[in-house]
Amino acid sequence: MFRFSSSAKQLGAWALALSMGLATLLLPVQPVGAADHGDGPAVGVDRATDINDAYLFLDPNDNTKVTMILTMTGFIVPAEAVNFGLFDPNVRFTFDLETNGDAIPDQSIDVSFTEKTATTTQTQTATVRSTLFSAFTAPTTVPTLNATAPTPTVTTDPATGISFFAGLADDPFFFDIPGFNRFVASVVAGSPNAAALNRGRDSFAGYNTLAIAMSIPLSLITSRGALAGDTLGLAVRSLRRASISSNPFKQLSPVFVQADRMGNPAINVALIPFARKNEYNRASTVDDANGVFAGDIVGTLRALGTDATNIGILASVGVARGDFLRMNVKAANTGSGGGTNAAAGFPNGRRLGDDVIDTILFFIANQNKLGDNVNNNDVTFRDSFPFLAPSQQPRDSGVDDNTRN
Repeated sequence: MFRFSSSAKQLGAWALALSMGLATLLLPVQPVGAADHGDGPAVGVDRATDINDAYLFLDPNDNTKVTMILTMTGFIVPAEAVNFGLFDPNVRFTFDLETNGDAIPDQSIDVSFTEKTATTTQTQTATVRSTLFSAFTAPTTVPTLNATAPTPTVTTDPATGISFFAGLADDPFFFDIPGFNRFVASVVAGSPNAAALNRGRDSFAGYNTLAIAMSIPLSLITSRGALAGDTLGLAVRSLRRASISSNPFKQLSPVFVQADRMGNPAINVALIPFARKNEYNRASTVDDANGVFAGDIVGTLRALGTDATNIGILASVGVARGDFLRMNVKAANTGSGGGTNAAAGFPNGRRLGDDVIDTILFFIANQNKLGDNVNNNDVTFRDSFPFLAPSQQPRDSGVDDNTRN
């Protein structure tokens, strides 16, 4: 069982939010998508900006290094790896770091990519800029249609010691979308049916995603000051370059507009009403802490039967100080595939193998055991950076394609 803490002030604020949320109880609970995959209509039609998941954990092989991973543009089938396994040069991805315990990012790391214009063997070049270090560049890993996944191209910047990967990978998220939606529908209808969760089919099995991963020396982050309570926060954002012409392929502006964001899994996709999903994606962690979406979140949780105590617990993790993943850097992380020891698991950051859905369901169900019966990824994670599993590749005739729809 995970331990959460919340100040009396935070719980008091959420008691107020609870009363505000009562007005929303009669609103229908929207069908749940997938982690943060396609969590709003705008990113649903602009998949290059669609953030899937964020991960934050200490390298289990060397706890002096922090691993940060952002995945985007999910559900890429292996046969389309070459066509869809590309980063949009007009999208910038930002890793916001929070170091003093409030809702305001203190440092940031931006990643952008060059356009791919030549053959299928051409890499894209990533440029990594930050308030913490001087910019550096790194090539992406080129996707292929070969039977064997390409070896990940990992670049280590000699000036900072940061290791960087960008490319196609197996989608690390595991979750049964139809089973969960059927269960939610039964709860809203007044006849909860936990048997709907017995399908145990991973909706993400067999599919790829684009990923950016960085291994950063913790000393580089703390060089600008000590971490409050030894806690590091991470939120990720995607921003699209604005167009200043009716033709979006000409006269692009130097201005970038936020398209998507994420900290903890499932907040927007599961708890924000459909009509406000675009607004949530374009908002900030400060908006979260100011209660801009509090009534909607509380209303959804109450409609699912979550009591005030567990609403307060969930709020203390993902909303009261902004939607950041937060990790205690003194909690040792050990084990294979990015880490397996319970003490370092979600919501203490988030590792690739953490069963975040079961953890969230536990508190939504008022600390009664409840899960989607999808307990691990369909393929094994790597034991070293970038830890992501190799990309799914086209299968030979007669070989199972791994999908579990």
